[in-house]
Amino acid sequence: MKGWRRKADVHQVTDARPSLTADIRRREISYLIKMGIRTICLILAVVVPVPWPYRLLFIAAAVFLPYIAVIGANERGQAGPPPTFQSPEANQTEIPLHRREIGS
Repeated sequence: MKGWRRKADVHQVTDARPSLTADIRRREISYLIKMGIRTICLILAVVVPVPWPYRLLFIAAAVFLPYIAVIGANERGQAGPPPTFQSPEANQTEIPLHRREIGS
């Protein structure tokens, strides 16, 4: 009798996307690290006596890192994995149970 039953899909917590707070925190830390590197490059370009090719490299990093940092900070979390369940088509005329009023 076991063979006729369909295997149930199992959902794991690891399939869930990170919370919005965790995603924002990750993006803030990434932004601050990139801007810290930019500050160091700017200081190295101005203060440290290095040959011009290195100085130009530091200046280029100080100019382009803000753009890269902002693009990374505005990036939303990665899309979650595809769902592992087969959901039937929802009846659009039916009110979901969590939206029904008391007494209806």
